[in-house]
Amino acid sequence: MKPELKELEKRIGYTFQDKSLLLLALTHTSYANEHRKQGCHHNERLEFLGDAVLETVSSEYLYKKFPERMEGELSKLRASMVCEPSLAKCARDLELPSFLRLGKGEEQMGGRDKDSVISDAMESVIGAIYLDGGFEKAAEFVRTFILLDLHEEDLFRDSKTKLQEIIQERNEKVEYRLIDESGPDHDRRFTVAAYAGGKHLGTGTGRTKKAAAQMAAAEALKLFKQQG
Repeated sequence: MKPELKELEKRIGYTFQDKSLLLLALTHTSYANEHRKQGCHHNERLEFLGDAVLETVSSEYLYKKFPERMEGELSKLRASMVCEPSLAKCARDLELPSFLRLGKGEEQMGGRDKDSVISDAMESVIGAIYLDGGFEKAAEFVRTFILLDLHEEDLFRDSKTKLQEIIQERNEKVEYRLIDESGPDHDRRFTVAAYAGGKHLGTGTGRTKKAAAQMAAAEALKLFKQQG
């Protein structure tokens, strides 16, 4: 297996028994078409499977989280949580785009930055984990890297913006530094500290670097508020 794919396994917290499934999940139709003579296949069938797993897991998550909500409201919530931009955001947090196999034409047209391509690959990875390790392993991935990540994003989405506005008044800029990375592959934890003008403002921990940065900004805002 290529070394870079081992790095991806580390990022997603899952080690494949059948390594070819992960490679298939990362293979766009454009790449497969260019390598058809070598018998190369693309990830669309895995995407179909992953979409079904994602819908089931997200439905259960919302059903339990919002017991007072009716079916129509839950459907709208699910649609917003697992939409193309949301999935692409979660994929970028994992740096998934850098591992994709794209055809030359798609690469030149910016396919590695397209939400549609990235979100499809994210669903394909879910499908690959499902085939390789079963439903619970796939569900664990969805909960950790999609549902919890989006929940944290929703809670703290304005924190970094608000903190930057405060710091800009001092003609300074907020810098976020990764200070620790711990935990097993299936449950990585990142700790990020926020600084401005060489001064420590706050520290946060999350399942992704982005979530940890948001937590650090939220802590900094809390301290500013306490200081009046």
